[in-house]
Amino acid sequence: MTTDGPPDHPGRGSAAADTLPLSASAAPPPEDAEPVPAAAPRRRVAARARIMAGVVMLMTGLLVLVNLVTWQALRSEVDDRVDRALTQEIGEFREFAAVGVDPATGRPFPDVASLLRAHLSRQHPDRSEILFGHVNTAPGATVDTGRVRQGQQPLFDVSADPALLDAVLAAPERRGEVRTPRGLLRWEKIRVRTPDGSTAPGGWFVIGYFVDADTAGVDRTARILALVSLVGLVLTGAAAWWVAGLILAPIRLVRQTAAQITEEDLSRRISVSGNDDVAALAEQFNAMLDRLEEAFSAQRRFVDDAGHELRTPITIVRGHLELMGDDPDERREVVRLVTDELDRMARIVEDLLLLATAQRPDFLHPSRVSVAELTSDVDAKVRALGDRDWRLTAIGEGTVRLDPQRVTQAMVQLAHNAVRHTGPGDTVRIGSQVAEDGASVTFWVSDTGPGIPRERQEAIFERFSRGGTPGPGDRTGAGLGLAIVRAITDAHHGRVEVTSEPGAGATFTLWFPTDGRGARA
Repeated sequence: MTTDGPPDHPGRGSAAADTLPLSASAAPPPEDAEPVPAAAPRRRVAARARIMAGVVMLMTGLLVLVNLVTWQALRSEVDDRVDRALTQEIGEFREFAAVGVDPATGRPFPDVASLLRAHLSRQHPDRSEILFGHVNTAPGATVDTGRVRQGQQPLFDVSADPALLDAVLAAPERRGEVRTPRGLLRWEKIRVRTPDGSTAPGGWFVIGYFVDADTAGVDRTARILALVSLVGLVLTGAAAWWVAGLILAPIRLVRQTAAQITEEDLSRRISVSGNDDVAALAEQFNAMLDRLEEAFSAQRRFVDDAGHELRTPITIVRGHLELMGDDPDERREVVRLVTDELDRMARIVEDLLLLATAQRPDFLHPSRVSVAELTSDVDAKVRALGDRDWRLTAIGEGTVRLDPQRVTQAMVQLAHNAVRHTGPGDTVRIGSQVAEDGASVTFWVSDTGPGIPRERQEAIFERFSRGGTPGPGDRTGAGLGLAIVRAITDAHHGRVEVTSEPGAGATFTLWFPTDGRGARA
């Protein structure tokens, strides 16, 4: 017997065609359409909702893609399994027909019906498979014609349905699909011919596979996966809402804190936890509040200090002017006193302006200077402050990075303070020294005045604080000199220290880092 059929691995039939939905193009609006009114301003959407929406949209797209890919992979696996089953059965029949001998008798098959019955008797098809043969009807045939069915009862006997049988046998393709009462049947057929010279009719061998059971399992798995994906999407949205709330909590606190800050109250701060970008934002916001609070405090101090210190000389000037008579000598004395108070007011204003600008970045103009030259210049300038026994006790050697004008200003203030608390002929010592490791430099001014009590040594650097006992002929200043000294050392990231005992004089020491990056005292 011979068979006509596809090669060992035939291609799929074209009985069923996939259809894809076409995307409709947007139709242009009609020419007479009314203009759309301007949209109202959109309401502000919270960042938390936007983050959750973005995460949910991303997860939705990802889950849809996963579901489609999984469904397509399962369907492809079903198609491949059906194709392999059809190909395998056709191949087995081709091999059996090529032998042409009945294994039970050892003799050649007399006709196609015998071949089909012998082959089908040896097959055990799956529940979803159907195997049958068909012998062509021929006039005057002396052998059996018609269908030859498998032994087991299939899901639906296509060979017993004339319409379906005719649709399969009359199809020009060797493989195709047909709709049956038990679902879609995918089939493949092969023609069986009798040997040349034989008058017996030929026939067909058909293998069919009911695929709905397998595709139903795929669809059921896809529905379960879609349900799990939906639950996962809901949980993801809830988790995104919760996590976004945790992440944005410091930002909400920043907004609330900014709304509660006023010029009178800059003390609120944000608690910082973690080490992420949001924590860094909170730290920067706190640092900004520190700078603002310091700037407002400096402004208020300047106003308070100016009002506090200028009120007295203004009162003095006004009182003298109101009581001034017509006597020329009295007028000259009043003019002298008023001029003296005006000079004092000018010095106070200058000192207050200096303290107010001490926090500005351009307060210092550092440069590389020689410690020896700077010390010598300071010594030459302070000798003109008063009739004292000035002694230069030490001169540091080396080059450091400082603002020489501000350091000189601080040393002159200390020297002037020493003159105020000593008398003519008293000893005042100044000097400088560079540390052995070169990391710092110190300047000092030492006097033999009355000294400063230990409990007052820290307070003397506050504004308008007057410590110690003034020397002979001293007119007590405004109490801003040592505050200026501390402002200069703080700007250099250095410090000022005092060593004193009552009755044993005082030594003021300025410590500066040589590179200008030391720790602020």
